[in-house]
Amino acid sequence: MAEGQSQEDPRVQVETARKAFEQEFERFGRFAGGARPSAGLSLDQAETEQRAVSELRTRHLGKKSALAACKKLIGGVAPEERASFGQLVQKTEAGIVQRIEEVEETLKHFIEASHTEQESLDVTIPGRRPRRGHLHPITLLRERIEDIFVSLGYAIEDDREIETDFYNFDALNIPENHPARASQDTFYTTEGFALRSQTSTVQIHAMQRRGAPVRMIAPGRVFRRDTPDPTHNPMFFQVEGLCVDRGITMAHLKGTVGEFLRRMFGPKTITRFRPSYFPFTEPSAEFDFSCFKCGGEGCRICKNSGWIELGGSGMVHPNVLRAARVDAEIFSGFAFGLGIDRMCALMYGLDDIRLLFENDARFLKQFD
Repeated sequence: MAEGQSQEDPRVQVETARKAFEQEFERFGRFAGGARPSAGLSLDQAETEQRAVSELRTRHLGKKSALAACKKLIGGVAPEERASFGQLVQKTEAGIVQRIEEVEETLKHFIEASHTEQESLDVTIPGRRPRRGHLHPITLLRERIEDIFVSLGYAIEDDREIETDFYNFDALNIPENHPARASQDTFYTTEGFALRSQTSTVQIHAMQRRGAPVRMIAPGRVFRRDTPDPTHNPMFFQVEGLCVDRGITMAHLKGTVGEFLRRMFGPKTITRFRPSYFPFTEPSAEFDFSCFKCGGEGCRICKNSGWIELGGSGMVHPNVLRAARVDAEIFSGFAFGLGIDRMCALMYGLDDIRLLFENDARFLKQFD
């Protein structure tokens, strides 16, 4: 028998190639004929199927495919059968190409639509607004204090936080050997300056700059070498007030402090003054007010005393007026001071003032 006759019938080879394609193509049947992919198909799965179809095309239509081998047989077929065999090969190839392209087109549209859906932006959906910031509780209280004193005719003064010995001590009638000037109580710099230990320094600057009469308050940060604990901090906020004019007496001090506390805590607030000592005032007194929580009956906030200690006050010492170049024979004045941090802790029921400086958002958001 001739070698050509011993080979398998070319038409059988074409049919074998077609059946092999049909067997592998079954998994893609759900994408054929323009059918929409099932709702459960994910983008990753569609891209995997797209790669599989591309590999299927290579296997059945590539240069090394069974169908490519059938094309090479056309020239060896008998002349009278060559035309019909060639048409059979072309028809089989066209059928395979059509079915693969249908699947490729379906997957391509699905993948493009999925990408568009993922990357699309619905402009009708409300945006995510950033969380609105708010003032710190110390700032809230400071502004409330400032508003009260501005309504009483006082000016708001601010000045430097690093001072010389003169403004921090000498001008405030604090002598050379006073304990407040010791290094264990004050922050000194290498150049001999010190962080101010009270905002009284602002009062000296204001009197030197503006002269008398003067009515002002000086809120701001002060620094003392205290060990941090629930009631102390090396940096805290303070507000001090000053009124210098002709004929100022202790009665003006009591009236001003009393009016401030009534506006701050309510019209029924009662104040009391206790004798004390401060080097920059004479006479000096500490002032308390009736508890805003219990009305003076006694509670946890006032330690069952009915009174809350708030700050110190007194008549400005003549030496302080002279240091500020104010004639102590003509003018007199009163001064007072209180800690904003401590008042803030009292008003908001805080048992540890360190919470005010730890920047814990969980704590601070309560004051929005």
